[in-house]
Amino acid sequence: MLEFYTAPTPNGWKVAMTLEEMGLDYQLHMVNLSGGEQQEASYLAINPNGRIPAIVDDGFPVFESGAIMLYLAEKTGELIPRDIKGRSEVVQWLMFQMAGIGPMQGQAVVFVRYFPEDIPAAKDRYINESRRLYEVLDRRLEGREWLVNDFSIADIANWSWIRSHKWARVPVEGLDNLSRWMDQMRNRPACERGANIPPSPGRADLVKKGGAAIVTT
Repeated sequence: MLEFYTAPTPNGWKVAMTLEEMGLDYQLHMVNLSGGEQQEASYLAINPNGRIPAIVDDGFPVFESGAIMLYLAEKTGELIPRDIKGRSEVVQWLMFQMAGIGPMQGQAVVFVRYFPEDIPAAKDRYINESRRLYEVLDRRLEGREWLVNDFSIADIANWSWIRSHKWARVPVEGLDNLSRWMDQMRNRPACERGANIPPSPGRADLVKKGGAAIVTT
């Protein structure tokens, strides 16, 4: 069975949503980040970077959330087009999240929520850049149901981050196309399940009870 190592973060939820959308069976290993389990030798043998998520598929480890999503899509033939141009479009919007939305919104959260000093210039820098990237998505979604022709891993990757825009204090007012798309994503049962595997702190009641075995590492 495919093994899935994760914790409650947007990058972890990206892969959980992908697994749920594909209906794959997997064994869930919840990595205790605050306890430093991601730096233990046994985990570093799976992910040398010491981050989550990671998977092991029949003994083959894959790390980096986007790489995992691509691996699963190419293995199953799901959530990615077969033609080279369609595939390229999906990969482009996946990379857009990985190179833009994730790093910028992640830094916004750090400076808004966790940094020991109040640095308004840093907050403004990352919130404003995140908003600019949201605007790029909003323009892309004009007249489109999904980021590419059909629902894909690109939609999952971007929504996994944007769904927590309030936590990062990134406004979405005036972005009607983006808001409509977010509602569509929120209404997908498999994505909703994946967004709670593992659940945010205090929401253990939302862990999936069937299909995936719950294992604490």
